Amino acid sequence: MSKTEDLIRTYEARLAEIEARLARVETAAVPGQYAGTTVAPRVRSLRPTGGLRLGVDVGGTFTDLILLDAANGKVWSAKVPSTPQDSSIGVLNGIEKICREAGIKPSEISEVMHGTTVATNTVLTGSGARVGLVTTKGYRDTLQIARSYVPGGLGGWVIWNKSLPLARLEDTIEADERIDSKGKVLVGLDEAALRKDLKKLRDRGIEALTISLFNGYVSDIHEARVAKIAAEVMPDIPVSTSHAVMPEMYEYERTETTVVNSYVRPVVAKYVANLQRELKAKMGDVNLQILRSDGGLSSAQAAMDQPVNLLMSGPAGGVSGALWIAKNAGFKNLLTFDMGGTSTDVALIENGTARTRRETRVADVTVRAPSIDVRTVGAGGGSIAYVPDLTKALRVGPKSAGAVPGPAAYDRGGDVATVTDANVVLGYLPSDAKLGGDMTIRRDLAVRAVQKIADALGKSLEDAAEGIVAIVNENMCGALRLVSVEQGYDPRDFALIGFGGAGPLHGNALSKLINSWPSIVPPGPGVLCAYGDATTRLRNEASKTFVTTTANTSDREVGGMLRDLADRASGDLEDEGVPRSEQETMYQIDIRYQGQGMKLTIDVTPDEFNRGGIAGIAHSFDREHEQLFTFALDAAHELVGLRAVVQGQEKPFIGRDYGQGGQDSSAAVMHATRVYADGKWHDANIYDRSKLKSGNRIHGPAIVTEMDATALILPGHVGIVDKVGNILIWPEGHEKAR
Repeated sequence: MSKTEDLIRTYEARLAEIEARLARVETAAVPGQYAGTTVAPRVRSLRPTGGLRLGVDVGGTFTDLILLDAANGKVWSAKVPSTPQDSSIGVLNGIEKICREAGIKPSEISEVMHGTTVATNTVLTGSGARVGLVTTKGYRDTLQIARSYVPGGLGGWVIWNKSLPLARLEDTIEADERIDSKGKVLVGLDEAALRKDLKKLRDRGIEALTISLFNGYVSDIHEARVAKIAAEVMPDIPVSTSHAVMPEMYEYERTETTVVNSYVRPVVAKYVANLQRELKAKMGDVNLQILRSDGGLSSAQAAMDQPVNLLMSGPAGGVSGALWIAKNAGFKNLLTFDMGGTSTDVALIENGTARTRRETRVADVTVRAPSIDVRTVGAGGGSIAYVPDLTKALRVGPKSAGAVPGPAAYDRGGDVATVTDANVVLGYLPSDAKLGGDMTIRRDLAVRAVQKIADALGKSLEDAAEGIVAIVNENMCGALRLVSVEQGYDPRDFALIGFGGAGPLHGNALSKLINSWPSIVPPGPGVLCAYGDATTRLRNEASKTFVTTTANTSDREVGGMLRDLADRASGDLEDEGVPRSEQETMYQIDIRYQGQGMKLTIDVTPDEFNRGGIAGIAHSFDREHEQLFTFALDAAHELVGLRAVVQGQEKPFIGRDYGQGGQDSSAAVMHATRVYADGKWHDANIYDRSKLKSGNRIHGPAIVTEMDATALILPGHVGIVDKVGNILIWPEGHEKAR
């Protein structure tokens, strides 16, 4: 039995259990929560009125959910432990919990937007399908030859073990055919030989098929024919063609991308289909949409057909949520910092737009699929601290305690020191806090775990804990430099928004390290990724390769091709139920200096292209090139590719009214506490965030608690609550903090 069959069998075995859990929700009538405040069950004034949107984000440690009642501006949130063996279990557990707390039936939810890590985990764990590959005669070794890139420093090749391609050489066959760069057939397809070879692939037990023929991006005449023959020979095997997945030049990248699509397709398709079936069984005609790597939404069917676009689905949700917060709070430039239990994702937002890239990388697999430019480091609340015997130097991560057993303070069997345990020891995460609303923190267990580190270092308990936190902060600071300084941006020009379950505990310290102010703690920071899932838009794109110098084409020719691409992408989105009157179009032009191998992608609206044309694109490219590499060349410009991106309307939502209060925040004080910072203990207060009002000031040191996260304001800093409920942390004495 293959790994894929094992996973599928696991999903099917859980269906009865999932159905039983959801069935119990319909008759539940227990106390719930609204915006952090406990309310009586079935209170009609707080009950949603229909047309509800549910955002679901699955992380390595927790699954987060956010329920939005757009008509009445009401929000419910929930956090449940993730279930790595089958993430759909965690999703259904969360739906059960949030419906119970909101006092509703699942059938009252009309839309479910889901950020998933199923595709990512399939690649990371090597549990995808056995993929067969069809190439043009003479190109059987495309994946083996690959690109001469070795990760690491100058001597990286000495220790690098190159992983095997996801489509084995023995599972690769050649089609006797040839198409030229203009799409003209030079050698017709030998169908008889192809049928024999396809039957051999079928008999070897392949579970998915990729078709990537030379110059297949220009014309799909042969790829489509091969796909039709494959459907006759192996009707139960999913087929992916490079022309449908990535119709762009470069044989290796196009083949690798399509192979990865095939590799994850059976697992993702089974997961999405099962989840959709169970949701519809209990919610009626609910609309399931999946978050793409580029921050847009796709239909469930599109996600099953082209799952390669989901590889960064999880991290994209956090950036989408940060964009939503930024728009409402009036911030255009943000560094986003999403710290969960296992890892931290960082990204950059400039002028209200997240930076994207045309490549997505998971482990050592790189595909040509659009994604938000997110950098990830193995630094999270569950990152394990240890002291190697050889060096006796403190290390933190990347290994994580994960959801099971988790940090020692979670009292689930973990006994090693983690970042979370260090935060508990320092008083940053109070022992009376409730993670997810119902998970108790055990300080005594955290102390016991961190004491082992202290003993190994010969330090006090507090100094060891502070060292753990300092190291993990430096690790995350390095990731922030990757998306800012190393891309030509000054962090001082950006605010920093910290979210995820652990982000608000470390945001203030990171702002100090990189001098990015204010440090923003958004409402519901622990479930902001789910916010992003619930507030983003449907998205589709169409692209084509077009290689020519700018001198050899015209605005009319390029504009016509861009409009054709936009019409194609718009038609597909219209089929998803988004009328053209509600669509927004953006053009993307891949451009480089003539003779370069590298290219940059320039975004431009249709109106901007009509005004500036190709000359405007070339000028924007020069500026971008100078920002990234400190110089621009006096050389001819060459177009490489054209793309049209079409999005549906933004999903409207007006958040909670936080009321207007004065600077005095004493009404929100729960009780006094102590925190350890800068080598000594300080007196501090713990605040209930649900009682804070706009205009309130919280002077550090202070702890602000809510259902899904805990925030830390360090000594010498002040937090100011803005009109939409964000806590903006500034250094005391800063002009904005006066």
